[in-house]
Amino acid sequence: MSADTLPRIEAPARRTGGPGAKPKAWGQIASQVFLIVASVLWLLPIAFALYVAIRPYSDTRKYGYVSMPHHITFQNFRDAWTQSDMLHFFWNSVLITVPAVIIVLCLASGVAFVLTRVNVKVNVALLILFTAGNLLPQQVIITPLYRIYLKITLPHFLSSSGLMYNSIFGLVVINVAFQLGFCVFVLSNYMKSIPGEMYEAALVDGASLWTRFWRLTVPLCRPALAALATLLTTWIYNDFFWAITLMSSGNKRPVTSALANLQGQFVSNQNLIAAAAMIAAVPTLVVYILLQKQFIAGLSLGSSKG
Repeated sequence: MSADTLPRIEAPARRTGGPGAKPKAWGQIASQVFLIVASVLWLLPIAFALYVAIRPYSDTRKYGYVSMPHHITFQNFRDAWTQSDMLHFFWNSVLITVPAVIIVLCLASGVAFVLTRVNVKVNVALLILFTAGNLLPQQVIITPLYRIYLKITLPHFLSSSGLMYNSIFGLVVINVAFQLGFCVFVLSNYMKSIPGEMYEAALVDGASLWTRFWRLTVPLCRPALAALATLLTTWIYNDFFWAITLMSSGNKRPVTSALANLQGQFVSNQNLIAAAAMIAAVPTLVVYILLQKQFIAGLSLGSSKG
């Protein structure tokens, strides 16, 4: 039988319609519309703050904040940098944020390793305890915490006032305490996704508990640590509540509290405050850009492992 006489079999044509095609198309359109709307709503306040920052105060006072600009200037940024002593308060934020982030990640990684890889009867109870700490509103304990801070004494090299109150060390401690539970919860779930065979092989090779933690677990958790470092830096750096309530000296407060120095008693230059807020947001953007790849990797790996 020749090739010409063989029956020709044609592949069935791919259906472009059907009952399943329209819901899929509508689902994709709806998801894209939702993402676009969410992005616009998220960026709109930032764009409006930038719009106010580049307008002179006389322009907004005459025509209103929601109006077409008649003049555009960057003088507000220069005035905000000089009038608020921004560099000094930036350094205060660094002294609070960097130690707090490092301490939280070190303590949380160690606690999460013990809860997930060391057989202790109270593992579940401890994990619930750390997780439940995140459910406690900060405002609930502010009065007893304020009184406790006034009672605890510190050496002079940790606090010039001799108390936990009105000290940078006190802000570091309270930020560590409130961020530790969330990080323990995230890292413990992440460490559970690491195959147990790796620890069994390390144990057979004679690796100690510290070796299994430092040389095996920590390198594997690097994406999660980078993601948490980005989140912690943003949260602690932007903190305003603790700096106002637990610190009385204005020159010791972080940069978020320094924005209040630009506000007068009777008149507020919102253009100047908007420019200062845009300047204050730059460090968090820099941290995210530097850790962007690790941050996305930590989120994707954490969602795909179970």
